[in-house]
Formats: sequence, structure tokens, C-alpha cells
Amino acid sequence: MPKMKTKSSAKKRLNVLGGGGVKRSMAFKRHILTKKTTKNKRQLRGTTMVDASNMASVRAMMPYA
Repeated sequence: MPKMKTKSSAKKRLNVLGGGGVKRSMAFKRHILTKKTTKNKRQLRGTTMVDASNMASVRAMMPYA
């Protein structure tokens, strides 16, 4: 059987941690920042974990991670 491919988009956006969790960056921080409040932009900094409801699709996109 051929190997399964990892989705390139998931590979670039997600980091798998040692405990099995997946780290991701926040959405809505890329463009059109002038109409967003300073508080909103500040709270979008940093990273967060992928929610449990999305883990099945993340595992399918990254089969060897």
C-alpha cells in the first residue's frame, strides 16, 4: 500500500505536542485590522489548542503526527 500524504495546509498551520494535543494560532488576525479594536487584536495574540470536536479531522489531515 502507498503511504498516506499529510495535508500541506495542516502541516504549516498546526503543531502536534508531546502529550497528543495540537497547537494552533488564532484566526481573524491577518488583514482588515483597522476596524478591529485594540482589545480584540490583543486577545487574538498567541496560540491555543485545537478543540476536541475538531480533533478527528485534524488527525485525518495529519496521519503520522
